[in-house]
Amino acid sequence: QVQLVESGGGLVQPGESLRLSCATSGFTFSSAVAMGWYRQAPGKERELVATITSAGVGTRYADSVKGRFTIFRDNAKNTMYLQMNSLKPEETAMYYCYVRLTFTSTRYWGQGTQVTVSS
Repeated sequence: QVQLVESGGGLVQPGESLRLSCATSGFTFSSAVAMGWYRQAPGKERELVATITSAGVGTRYADSVKGRFTIFRDNAKNTMYLQMNSLKPEETAMYYCYVRLTFTSTRYWGQGTQVTVSS
């Protein structure tokens, strides 16, 4: 069974940083073609924050987070991370990780971790 568990969220002040983790199991981590992070706040559209390919050399970011966020994965630990620096209040949201095993398969989702950025 594919399982994804996010952690690392919490309450921070504007300008501070957090590192989110997505621990995975139930599949061959190194074979997953893509992994990434979405976020969604109440009443707002879900938005893609960052993605990374299975090789770990191809990354994509939303324009709003470029230069501040970094996505990476550790194949030895079956874990994906999102380093978030200089956080802004408007980035308060539930953050979800996903894994896509093949190019034609659907995404698997974690339960999410809450990030709150407030003074």
